[in-house]
Amino acid sequence: MALADPQTVTINAVAKTLPRTGYLPNAGVFTIDDGTIRLTVSDTYGAKRTRRSARLDFSKIAADPLISAQNIKYSMSAYLVVDVPVTGFTVAEAKQIVDGLTLWLTASTGANTTKLLGGEV
Repeated sequence: MALADPQTVTINAVAKTLPRTGYLPNAGVFTIDDGTIRLTVSDTYGAKRTRRSARLDFSKIAADPLISAQNIKYSMSAYLVVDVPVTGFTVAEAKQIVDGLTLWLTASTGANTTKLLGGEV
């Protein structure tokens, strides 16, 4: 079953519509029209483990800190990888673990995400 086309990603309270731009047997790619935002959802199947991932790539043009009159392209990625054994966990159980992580990151208006990005361990 494939994800719906298009997908919507909200960044800084602004919803962005990303139509499907790629489809592989184990991956779907969704990209905004100017190419600055890309969502890739994929599965990797091994003999003992299955890895599922969602990755958001973002790029922008901003001033070069060394040459202020010149702009350069900057990019970053954020992704979540869920690595589960082939047997032993139901989808519901795996979802509970993912929910626990995402809730930890977003609790108190994202305080733990801010700490993570600030380098706290």
